[in-house]
Parts: sequence; C-alpha cells; structure tokens
Amino acid sequence: MLEQMQARLGNLLKGGEGHEHDGKFGTFPGVFTPTVLTILGAIMYLRLGQVVGNTGLLGAILIILLAHVITVSTGLAVSSVVTNTRVGAGGAFAIISQSLGLEVGGSVGIPLFIAQGISVALYVLAFAEAWLRIFPSHSIFVVSVLTFAIVFGIAYVSAQFAARIQYLILGIVGFSLISVLLASFPIAGRAGLTETAVLWGPFSTWSFWEAFAIFFPAVTGIMVGISLSGSLKEPRRSIPQGTMSAIGLTMIIYLLLTYWLAHIAPADELRRESTIMVDKAFWGWAILAGMLGATFSSALGSLVAAPRVMQALALHSILPFSEILARETDRNEPRPALYATGVIGLVTLLIALASGGLNAVASIITMFFLITYGMLNLVVLIEQMLSTVSFRPTFRVPRIVPFIGLVGCVFVMVLINPVFSLVAVVVVGLVYSYLLRRNLEFLPSDVRSGMFLSLAEWAATRVSRLPPAVKRTWKPSVLAPIVQTQELTGSYRFLRALAAPQGAVHALGIYPEGDDSALKGLPALTDALADEGIFARTTLLEEADVVNGVRSATQILRGTFFRPNLLFLNLRKESNLDELQELVDKTAAYNMGIVLLARHPVRALGRQHLVNVWISHRGDDWQVDLRWSNSDLALLLAYQLTKNWSGKINLCMAVATEREVPAANDYLQSLVDLARLPKNSGVTVVQASFSEGLHLVPRADLAIFGLPNPARLTFCQGIVTAVDGSCLFVRDSGEESALA
Repeated sequence: MLEQMQARLGNLLKGGEGHEHDGKFGTFPGVFTPTVLTILGAIMYLRLGQVVGNTGLLGAILIILLAHVITVSTGLAVSSVVTNTRVGAGGAFAIISQSLGLEVGGSVGIPLFIAQGISVALYVLAFAEAWLRIFPSHSIFVVSVLTFAIVFGIAYVSAQFAARIQYLILGIVGFSLISVLLASFPIAGRAGLTETAVLWGPFSTWSFWEAFAIFFPAVTGIMVGISLSGSLKEPRRSIPQGTMSAIGLTMIIYLLLTYWLAHIAPADELRRESTIMVDKAFWGWAILAGMLGATFSSALGSLVAAPRVMQALALHSILPFSEILARETDRNEPRPALYATGVIGLVTLLIALASGGLNAVASIITMFFLITYGMLNLVVLIEQMLSTVSFRPTFRVPRIVPFIGLVGCVFVMVLINPVFSLVAVVVVGLVYSYLLRRNLEFLPSDVRSGMFLSLAEWAATRVSRLPPAVKRTWKPSVLAPIVQTQELTGSYRFLRALAAPQGAVHALGIYPEGDDSALKGLPALTDALADEGIFARTTLLEEADVVNGVRSATQILRGTFFRPNLLFLNLRKESNLDELQELVDKTAAYNMGIVLLARHPVRALGRQHLVNVWISHRGDDWQVDLRWSNSDLALLLAYQLTKNWSGKINLCMAVATEREVPAANDYLQSLVDLARLPKNSGVTVVQASFSEGLHLVPRADLAIFGLPNPARLTFCQGIVTAVDGSCLFVRDSGEESALA
C-alpha cells in the first residue's frame, strides 16, 4: 500500500500518466485554464468595484465591452490563422514568424518573453500584498521570496504538475465567485442586492478613458495559453476552442460582477474601498483565497509560458547561447530556458522589493502585450489581403475583425500612456534592426515576398493607367550578356557602381546546348550584388548564337514592367567586332541604351575618381539642348559612377577656333548647372581637333564618349588607343534626360 501511494505521488509530481504521458496538453489544461485564471486576476478583485463606482453601471459595461472588442478580435484572428498552419513552439512568436519572417517575429517575441519573465515578479508581489491583508505582521520580503521559490519549484517539476496545481486554483476562484453569488440573496442576515444602481457615474476619480486604461490589463491574459502552443497535442484545435471559450466565459463573469457590484454597495463606497468584494461577499475569506489563488496562478502561468517562448527563439538561433537555451528534457521541459526566466524574474523581484519602482515597468509590459496583439491581427489582415491560395483557414473571419483588433491595440496603447507606447515601439524597432543584420534563415511559410509582390502588382496596375514619365523616373537597369562567369567577375565593381543603390543588374547567361559549365558560379555573383542592396538576378538561356540569345531575351523583356533599359557589353582587343557590331545595331530597335566598356589592360579604372565626359555641340546658338548630342546617358552615368566612387566629373569639349572657347566654356558651365551635376564638377575646353584634344585634357580614370549611330567599333578602338585609358561608349535610347 505504501509503495502504491509513493508511486502515485511520484506520477503526480512528474506530471501524471494517461492522456498526458507524451508531455502534451489538451484544450482544457493547456489553453482554457491558464487563460481564465490570468484574466480573472487581481483587477477583478481589487479594481472592478472602483471602476463601477466611478463610471456607473452602463459606463463599466461599456468599458468591458470595448476592451473585449480588442481581445475578441485578436482571439478570432489567432483562431483563424492557427487553423491555416501548423503552429510550432512559441505561440505568438511562431505565428508572426511563419508569416512575416523571423526578424519581425523575433522583434516581438524577445520583448514578449522578457515581459512575461518580468510579470512573474509582478504577480508574486501582488500575491504578497494580498497575503499581507490577511497576515499584516508578515515580512513582504520573506513572503515574496518564498512564493517565488514555490512557483519556480512547481514549474521546475513539470508543466503538467503546474496544470494540476492550476486545477486547484481554478476551483478556489470558482468558489470565491459562488460566495459572490450567495451574497446576492437575502439569506443568513444578508441584505442582498438592495442598492439602486447608478447608471452613469460622476467620473470624480478617473475619466472614462482613464478607467478604461486601468481595467484593460485584466483582459490581456489570452497570450498565456497561446504561448504554450508547442506543448499542445492539437494546437490547431486547442488554441481556437480554448481561447475563445475562455474569453466568452470571463466576459460574462465580468458583466455579471459589474451588475452585482452596482447593486451591492453605494457608488461612493465602491470608489473608496478597493476590497469591497471582501466586505460584501457571503464569505469574505473566500474572496481573499481567490485573490491569492489568482495572483499565484498568474505567476505560475507566466513562468510556464515564458521559457517556451524563449526556447522557440533559441531554436532559430535568435538569442545568445541559443544552443544551450534550446535544450529540453526527455519530457519536453525547457530547463535551461526556465533557469534563465527564473533569473530574470528573481532579479526583477529583488529590485522591486528594494526600490518599489515597478509601476513604469508594468506599463511598458502592457505595451509589449498590446504590440503582440496588434502584430497578430496584422498577420491575419495581410494574409487575407494577399488572397493567396495557401491561406485557406478552416475557421474564417471577416477582414474587418483583424482590422478592428489592430486599430484597437494602437488606440489603447496611445490611450494608456503615449510615452511608454513610444518606448515599447522603439525597443521593438531596435531589436528588429539588430535581427535584420543577423541574416536569419527564411521560413518556407514567410509571406513577405508575396506581400511585396502584391504591392508591386498593385503599383504596376496603377502605373499602367497613367501617362509614362520615364525621363523623370529613369534609373539604370542593366542587361549584361554573359558567356563565361569571369566576364561578370571582371566587371563586378563597375556594374556595382553603375547600378547602386536603386538600379538593377540582369545577368543573362548564354550557353550552348547541354553545356552550362562556363557559367558555373554566376548566380553567386548576382547574389553578392543583391547582398549589397542592388536588385540583381541571373537568367540562363540555352542558345548557341549569342546575338540571337540577346535578341530573344530583349524582345521578351520589353513586355515586362521592370524591363532593362541598358545593354552592357565589353570591348576588348580580342572581341569579335562583327558580333558586337550586330548586337549594338539590333539593340537600337528595342529602345535600350548601349554601354560599351573598354577597360585598360593595366590601369583598369585607376583610382575610380575622375571621369571625363566628352560633349559634342551642333549649331552656332550655343543653347543647351542634348537631343542631338547623344549626351544624356553619358551625363547620367557619369553622375551615377562618381556618386558611388566619391569622384569628380569633368566635362570636355574640343572646338575649332579660339573665338568659340568662351562660348563653349559658358555652354558647359550652363550644362553643369541645368543637369544639377555636383558643385565640384569641372569643365575643360581645348582649341584643337577631337583627336588632338584627347591628349590635351587631364588624364582621367574613365573617359565617356557618345556612341554614334551607326556605331563604328574600329573607330572606338582607335579612341581607346589614343586615350591610353579606360573608355565608356554610350548611346542614348531616347528615354533618358539629364535635364529632367
């Protein structure tokens, strides 16, 4: 008999047998019970009466209903999204991360975990204060530390053992409500509900919104059950059922208690006495027991939930020492995360006992919970707006539901405390920026790409209805035909300077049938450009003839929204001039600019500082007009390159007579001004023929020339030889304007 009793006690302390042998919870112990006990907490016992006395019966009912608009909306939104996906460990963190990525999920999950860890200390302090109402001679320090030790010990044994303790507490809280019910009747010397309710209060202590802000934290307990998602047998079923049933039951209890309080005592007594329920209940000690049970359970629920959020963060290597914090026992208990949470809670408790300065921290904690609720609503709203086939929850809610929840969360944050709202948002933003630099993994369910794609599609549809303004919105979008990967390797730095920061590089790899070995490593180079913030993509095309490949790609891309507007080619001594000539000639028909780079074999691009831009001029009026000079693209690319090189532009011109020099100088100076080139831009005018002038201007790291139509590539090679440096030959497409 003794051995059987010891075995049963051992099973109880280990979390029990039967349906929980696998360490997973069902709906009632895993979601419903902790959610109910967190909502029916200290505010119900100590503040609801004051809210009723200050706002009146109708005012208090309105506050309760408004508060539940947010929690019901959030609960419905969460219920919808969890029926669409497999929710992993971490609750809100898992839901947000699966849709908006680990960076967003982590930026909310880290503050949420810290808030839950700190709230353990707050609930322990609330328990100690309730204890001192019964035993005022006891030391608050001793009571608080012992309570924390007991709570930690229960959580350490197992989450199942904690759930069994919460069953007992749920019974105590239920008994306290029975005591309230019995006090409604004129029995055992009680008067019953004899007071005439004040329908609309005087608001002498708090305004309506101040009373709302005081009451609202009572309904923020739904996160406890959601945070246990990784410990649920069927989170897809348990979270919606447990959360919504807990919200519905507790809302009914709050409304009935509001009616009871309005009829059990005068309004001035309700405002004055925070322990009015103790004084008016059938058994006052039952209310005190309920207060102790509710605060103890809230501390226990937070200490059980917080380590599981921390462990989920660690599983994705978001936290320091993630490898350690992600570990768990054979019974799925996250012990290292529990130790860390315990340290946070204990340190917070000791600081609070020493200074009593946790009021501000408590407000910030509320903000973190509200941010989490808001993000959960935002996730569902985004999923609904994207209308993707993959979002097909078995429990659907109208789009207005998460929208109301999101707006309500923002409204309540500003209402409660604008300063702390800003602090909480800044903290989340800093964590997000930190995680963004960590280059965390992408989850398969991440919908961010779909979200931005939908925005792009929406924008493309709107733009197609507007008259084109390509000259004002022009930016380099380069198509670079590549036959061998080393071609892009050699041009990498130049293309980066040409496209950054808002341009694009499309690498078109062309290879003969069945043999793409020469293009090995090409995607890695475009990925490197993408890592530097440049939109870069690789497309492989099986085509034996390079000219036909470029022509086919150009024709296809002409119909795309973000089409390339520059064809980038290399001009080398060993280049096939016939092939290049054909490419240049055919591209002119596709409204694409030409960029032909002839790099010096020794100097290359030198210091990447000075760029000479050769400008031609027609006519005798010296009016700035680039339409006939093929100089728009040259000026734009010079500006783009020197901006990324921190270099300098020098406009060059050769004139035939001395008389033309002053007019040419004025022309170039006007061009610098009208084209809004950098102030350090220079001008050089030489009286000489063009071929002689190439030797008279300052030596530059790159010289840019207009490419005539039709192009004469042998003439271009002659210029390269004369300059004895790197040259860039460009031809306008007609869609650029340096003066726009």
